[in-house]
Amino acid sequence: MNVQRRLLPNTAALAAFEAVARLGSFTAAARELDLTQGAVSRQINLLEEQFGRRLFERDSRNVRLSPPGEIYAEAVRLALGQLRDAALGLMSNRHSGVLNLAILPTFGTRWLMPLIPDFVVRHPDITINFATRIGRFDFARERLDAAIHHGMPDWPEADCTLLMREAVMPVVSPEFLATRAIVTPADISRLPLLHMATRPGAWSEWFEHQGLEAPTGPGMQFEQFGTVAQACMAGLGVALLPEILIAGELQRGQLVPAPGTPMQSSSAYYLVVPHDKHGHPPVAMFRDWLLGQIGKEPSVLAW
Repeated sequence: MNVQRRLLPNTAALAAFEAVARLGSFTAAARELDLTQGAVSRQINLLEEQFGRRLFERDSRNVRLSPPGEIYAEAVRLALGQLRDAALGLMSNRHSGVLNLAILPTFGTRWLMPLIPDFVVRHPDITINFATRIGRFDFARERLDAAIHHGMPDWPEADCTLLMREAVMPVVSPEFLATRAIVTPADISRLPLLHMATRPGAWSEWFEHQGLEAPTGPGMQFEQFGTVAQACMAGLGVALLPEILIAGELQRGQLVPAPGTPMQSSSAYYLVVPHDKHGHPPVAMFRDWLLGQIGKEPSVLAW
């Protein structure tokens, strides 16, 4: 067997290996792949003979990856995922390409999604696949081309394009406001405060902006702004929310401003593109379109 062939096993063997590695069972892998257990076992044996390495440790009850098998399994999962993505892109969009985009849950659903039909009309040959991510991640491992990120423009090995800054304001439900004496920002410090887990210092920063000392008592904590807004509308307390994400609730009167001036957050929204995706046409088209929607010139900060 020549070197090239030895380094490139057939995809059927790789699929069998990945299934057994993931499921920890030849029987379960055979069921998933619609093969016999013997056929799966033969594919694994072929791989082990081809590489001269044992990929699994077997006993009468269990099958588990050997140390070399664990290393190889991670690479195989990534490779098979890339092949699936490429095949999907080829079948669904022959002329332009696919954009795999990570979005923030609330920003994505409340601000971005209502605008996406315009992008689809302008670029019908580009298919966007959306994934929800909070915080940083490995673009290569996640097989994502770009991300909309809230924070600072310090993502390693990526370009951060400023989309918009953010003003936050304290809000309550009309019923909550009607049953409590809330006249000044100082009154808010004596009320139940609703906190975002990803922004633990937001309330302290806002009170400092008002020239007040922040309260130290505990408060309810949430992971997504949509949930905070629902809790606030239910009358559970005062929430500090970005104006851009609660425009609908404010317009409908479901939330009302509490006393105090809005504060511009120290962080902002960015489109993050890893350096190796900078020339990917769907990324460039989406970036230009997005900046056109916002009506700003690009402000790129490379790290």
